[in-house]
Amino acid sequence: MHPSRIHRYVRHGTLPQLAVFEASARLRSFTRAAEELHLAQPTVSSQIRKLTETVGMPLFEQIGKQIYLTDTGRRAYTHCREIFRTLESLDDVLTDLRGVETGRLRVAVTTTAEHFVPRMLTGFGQRYPGIDVSLQIHNRCALLERMANNEDDLYVFANPPEDREIARQAILPNPMVVFAHAHDPLVRERNIPLARFAREPFLMREPGSGTRLVAQELFARHGLVPPVRMELSTNEAIKQAILAGLGISMLSHHAFGLDPEQNGLATLDVVGLPLERHWHFVYPIGRQLSPAAKAFMDHVRTHVRSLPERDAHDDPVR
Repeated sequence: MHPSRIHRYVRHGTLPQLAVFEASARLRSFTRAAEELHLAQPTVSSQIRKLTETVGMPLFEQIGKQIYLTDTGRRAYTHCREIFRTLESLDDVLTDLRGVETGRLRVAVTTTAEHFVPRMLTGFGQRYPGIDVSLQIHNRCALLERMANNEDDLYVFANPPEDREIARQAILPNPMVVFAHAHDPLVRERNIPLARFAREPFLMREPGSGTRLVAQELFARHGLVPPVRMELSTNEAIKQAILAGLGISMLSHHAFGLDPEQNGLATLDVVGLPLERHWHFVYPIGRQLSPAAKAFMDHVRTHVRSLPERDAHDDPVR
């Protein structure tokens, strides 16, 4: 590209403007963009106005209180993301040259993994204090979207997607169990038939949740339809519903921490359960892992056994 074609962008300091534009477009809110970037809202408005003047066409339109990208804005957003990915790739190369003492690590995990992944990151951060770590927590649907947009270095899935070209590495066991109130009469029973369990009021995670997917597959495989009493969008909400006596739920054994029995809950002895699963590191095939990402995977491989998890008796990483 001839320098004259990008002169007006360089001269007008477009990179900070693009950062504001990208956040505003992604969050669909100038206010939320200002909060994420730690800027005053007038600064965000000023940066968007300057970028609009440089481009020469409107980037956003406002309908009521909601902002939307114009056609020009949508095209600009696509190229903006490409620019940022190129800069991130450059930063990864430079980090590789500098070694693993500095750099950036972006990890995105499902909501159920929020209880143990921070423990892994804590030890990693102590070993590599110069690495800037970001942890995103979302449900499965949002995680798949982030991976499609190549937004993170590593993803942690309980059920890696089968319809995508990915690399995966098992981390540690993730048994799926049935949780009930500690005083539920079923807690005293043994070898509860699946059909009997399926008659209990069931608390289900929201659509898009990997936990919901596993539960639905189990019931469908046995021709069962549980009486879903309530759909809830977080594990904490399900925990409170169980403690309130509203029903039972099938979740990861890690859903309420590494020792859920301390929270007034108990696991039921249901025939065929627990379902043996594993947590996995996942990343798209073809993605060049940064030195920080490689170092984190090596760290987990070495130290995962130090997690105080009673059920982590299987080979955690293979």
